[in-house]
Amino acid sequence: MDAKLQELCRQAHEDRIRVGMLDTDTKNRTLELAADALMAHEQEILEANAIDMERGRERNMPQGLLDRLKLDHDRLLGMADGLRQVAKLEDPIGEVMSMRKRPNGLIIGKVRVAIGVVGIIFEARPNVTSDAFGLCFKSGNCAILKGGSDAIHSNIAIVSAMQEALRRMNIPKGALSLIESTDRETTNAFMKMKDYVDLLIPRGGRGLIQSVVNNATIPVIETGTGNCHVYVDQFADQEMAVNIIKNAKTQRIGVCNACESIVVHRAIAKEFLPKLYAALKEYDVEMRGDSYAVECLGPDQPLVKDATEEDWGTEYLDYIMSVKIVDSLDEAIAHINKYNTSHSEAIITKNYDVAQRFLNEIDSACVYVNASTRFSDGNEFGLGAEIGISTQKLHARGPMGLEALTSYKYIIYGNGQVRP
Repeated sequence: MDAKLQELCRQAHEDRIRVGMLDTDTKNRTLELAADALMAHEQEILEANAIDMERGRERNMPQGLLDRLKLDHDRLLGMADGLRQVAKLEDPIGEVMSMRKRPNGLIIGKVRVAIGVVGIIFEARPNVTSDAFGLCFKSGNCAILKGGSDAIHSNIAIVSAMQEALRRMNIPKGALSLIESTDRETTNAFMKMKDYVDLLIPRGGRGLIQSVVNNATIPVIETGTGNCHVYVDQFADQEMAVNIIKNAKTQRIGVCNACESIVVHRAIAKEFLPKLYAALKEYDVEMRGDSYAVECLGPDQPLVKDATEEDWGTEYLDYIMSVKIVDSLDEAIAHINKYNTSHSEAIITKNYDVAQRFLNEIDSACVYVNASTRFSDGNEFGLGAEIGISTQKLHARGPMGLEALTSYKYIIYGNGQVRP
């Protein structure tokens, strides 16, 4: 076993109680200093990121992943602002969730507490480094970060800056750790550190997430992959639908809440799809449709292709989307529930009853009416930064903010009671 990894995890485990007991003012001041440190070390961080970007281009990293990897002044400023926003959020630790008195006189309370040590395994997303720390720290947890090799220089620089703030506030060093080794053996060993780590959260592509889910002995919250759908109902405002799909698909292609699949009611397909094609053509979005969708789009159009069965369930992270034609709301719901990844789905419709059925019957973490799936985000939901978007149902679902990184314990006050 990697002795350095074990010591890092042991230190976090040892420090978890002290970190969990930090008062709100100390945590907030530390987060403000961490934000300041990011900007104070902007040059070093951006230079480190430039190395990662160059290596990514040399490896022919897809454009969507390069977009996730890239840092510039505005993105770094956004990371710092994210820490400041978390500092302004209400501290969940110590919240009395309930308090009741039993007939025997026992007073039983339920109090929100930190989980302890949270491990995050993620790919080429350096912004996750500060987001994960901020949320873990504010919720009283120690964070152990394991980024991929694609962003290693960026992650080292970011963590180094934030650790400077921790030292200034005399915070236990186990509060924030980065596993700098990028080999697979270390990652596999980390996934089995159940004696020290309480929760593991993967953020990345399907391969990473499934590897963690299948191999970890630590409890895992499955996040991420987003085969997100927009269903254009026969009662849709077509101009609104075009605008929403254009935003959901093209605003950022390399994110999990981007639209990858559209479903269109047959009654409006012939009128609507040419409008959509015209709007997406300027972005060179390839549209892979079933036979009727191809007929409506125009089989001779250069960006129109025949879809395969695989397309219905694919998260492209690229300028590609699938197009499915349905004859009814029932068929739309069945198709989406079969092929989605339980992330985010939207319906465009002016019919209230249709909208309510869609909300009730779609099995995903976030379900929208007449809005872009790109809003599935902790900041947009008012949670501050997010640790990830959970696509499972235990114990958290959807964008995960502070409360999702807490547990609870029962506290019981007695005056001499014994059980008969």
